[in-house]
Order: sequence, then C-alpha cells, then structure tokens
Amino acid sequence: MFISTKKFTGYPCAHRQWKDQGHCRFVHGYSREFEFSFKATSLDDKQWVMDFGGFKEFKIFLEDYFDHSCLINSDDPELPLFQDMDKRGIVKLRILENVGMEGTSKFLHKKMNEYLDKKTGGRVWCFRVQTRENEKNSGIYEEEKSGAIPA
Repeated sequence: MFISTKKFTGYPCAHRQWKDQGHCRFVHGYSREFEFSFKATSLDDKQWVMDFGGFKEFKIFLEDYFDHSCLINSDDPELPLFQDMDKRGIVKLRILENVGMEGTSKFLHKKMNEYLDKKTGGRVWCFRVQTRENEKNSGIYEEEKSGAIPA
C-alpha cells in the first residue's frame, strides 16, 4: 500500500456552534487548513500515488466554499437570518450539516473521494482528512474505501 498526503492552507472563514453554551456560539473566524491522506495499491506512470498538480479543480472548490465564507449548520435556528444576509450580500453563506472541524473533515472526505474517483478512476482514495482551525485545534475523519485492502 502506498500513502501520500496533501495540505491546503489559508482559507479564512467564519462559523458558529449554536448549540454551545460558551463563546463558540458567537460567529467567529479562523484560517482553516485541510490535510488529506491518500492510499493506492499501485503508483501512476510518474511513480506517484497522486500527481499533486492535478488538484486545480479541487482547489477552486475549496476557495469557493471556504475563502471568506460564513459556515452555518443546517439545523441552526438562525439559518433564515443568515440566508437573508447572504441574499443581501453581507455574507457568503455555506451550509453544512456540521461546521465543526470533525464535521468539515467528513464533508471534505466525501467531496475528495468523488473528485478522486473521476480523476483516477478509483485507483486513489482518500482515507483521512484533518481540518485545522488554528495551530492548537483540529478534527479528523477517517474511513477506508469500501472493499479496500487494509494497510
């Protein structure tokens, strides 16, 4: 089994954890970064797991979704207010099931594997995503590809 990683940094965005009783219930922001871990049972014609130059479209997705955006949970009771602010051009709203680092990692795991399936025909898969909100805090989601050979 071959493994490689790719990190994407510098995605300033805001979010809030409305269920928190402390200060995380307020809208606040971080510059997020994402690290993806990939596996493949064979290397490509360049002898790599993944050609990192091939992430152009995925980088565009990350920039559109996370750069200067406001992430709100789909069950946030104030969602209509955020949707109104989006319509008025006050925020660039992005709705996630869970805006936390763990939830964002799970969301990006799914998105990356959809991308890799198209890009590599399933030869490469993402098994781990770490989303970092700052140098101290991160959340990780791991899941092996269905039918994948364990490392």
